Amino acid sequence: MQTQTYQKRRGQIAVYFDKTAVEAWTRLTSEQPVGRIRATVRAGRDRMRQTLLDWLPADLRGERILDAGCGTGALAMALASRGAHVVAVDISPTLISLARERMAPSSGAGDVEFAVGDMLDPDLGRFDRVIAMDSLIHYSPDDAIAALVGLAARADRSILFTFAPRTAPLAVMHAIGRLFPRTDRAPAIEPVAERQLRDALAAQPDLKAWSLARTERIVNGFYTSQAAQLVHRCDA
Repeated sequence: MQTQTYQKRRGQIAVYFDKTAVEAWTRLTSEQPVGRIRATVRAGRDRMRQTLLDWLPADLRGERILDAGCGTGALAMALASRGAHVVAVDISPTLISLARERMAPSSGAGDVEFAVGDMLDPDLGRFDRVIAMDSLIHYSPDDAIAALVGLAARADRSILFTFAPRTAPLAVMHAIGRLFPRTDRAPAIEPVAERQLRDALAAQPDLKAWSLARTERIVNGFYTSQAAQLVHRCDA
């Protein structure tokens, strides 16, 4: 069940990525030159993407994976190159169009099915794994946990996701970020302490079959995010 706060926030995020910052996001996720600050964000996102990929098997043939909040599709294409069938969903039609343009030929590997919509839509079906890279960080901790519950109901093996860790340096970066022109600002992220997240996951009855296997924080200039892996106990 999607809460009103989730739906309101989703609408704000959709406007930002589909209208407000299309040009900036297109450049950030390409190989085009960017400023020093955005260069650190780009490098940080690259490190995070590789970290999540490192947590997955090299051979994903036969697996169905949901890329929840796929953006311009870099992660989805990397998963497909390992043989997975990827359903890559994003709320921004503009980003999905860009992802389709950038899609490399499969060369006999897996395939990617791009879709515009909500990552929590049950009509997307069931998956072996779900990956939500930097797509839950804009939601309140309660809404992010509820989203993980919804994703877990449709996943059989693992869920990889990221969260914004509550740290003093990150708070400073948020303050500096407010100096950017309003059109360049992303919707504010919602930091959460790792201990708070662990406790919330452990207290959620619908996640009793899941365990938090590992986490890893990526800090690179103006990019700070923490990867986490939920594993179904039957697959541990």
